Amino acid sequence: MKSVENPSTLPYSGMSRFNQFQSFLPISREKFRQLVNAKRAPQPIRMGSRCTFYKNSELHEFFNDPLNYSAGV
Repeated sequence: MKSVENPSTLPYSGMSRFNQFQSFLPISREKFRQLVNAKRAPQPIRMGSRCTFYKNSELHEFFNDPLNYSAGV
């Protein structure tokens, strides 16, 4: 199995999987999932039944102001 690198910065463009930006989150995976379901975190993009990506630009907006972030639907 290929390991995912954790860079020290998150590029502004492109998409990332959870493991690629997990080190920037001060919360657990489960709490992030709850925020996603409540539309208080960036919404995932499903690329298959087991492959989920998040837009880096939306993640940057979330990281800049997590308390006031609202996912646009």
